[in-house]
Amino acid sequence: MKKNLLSIVILSLLVVNIIMTAIMMFSVMGTNQKTAAIVTDIAGILQLELEGENGGGAANVSLADTQVYEIPNSMTILLQREEGETSDRYAVVKVSLALDMTHEDYATYGADIEAKASLIQGEIISVIGSYTPSEARLSQDEICEEILERVQNLYGSTFIYKVSIVEMVIG
Repeated sequence: MKKNLLSIVILSLLVVNIIMTAIMMFSVMGTNQKTAAIVTDIAGILQLELEGENGGGAANVSLADTQVYEIPNSMTILLQREEGETSDRYAVVKVSLALDMTHEDYATYGADIEAKASLIQGEIISVIGSYTPSEARLSQDEICEEILERVQNLYGSTFIYKVSIVEMVIG
């Protein structure tokens, strides 16, 4: 008799466990579907932001439509001193610019970019010279973005859509 009673108790606990699992599954499924919908909405919004964020609204430029202009000479730039540092530190930098040949301002500015190289170098020196050696090592992408913004403001155009630091030696 004890075996039968024990079997009935185990069977009833098993049935209660199945019922509780079913209740939990249905309650979690509704929440899971709502969470999945929210994640999908957020992913859609983020994708829109990523598509709209190309250097001041410039469209993606193919490699065939890109002209690369390398600043002719390496520039030696005095950097800001680190706190407690007494000697001057310099960066030797070589920079290149990516020009969009399909941009409407390319015909106006693209041909004589070499004539304005000293103005571009001045902007580059101004930006990089405002960093300390450790900041310059760690912030090359930030430096490129700041140079791009300054050069685009100099020309009043976005036909220059990317700045690359080809070489940076800090000593």
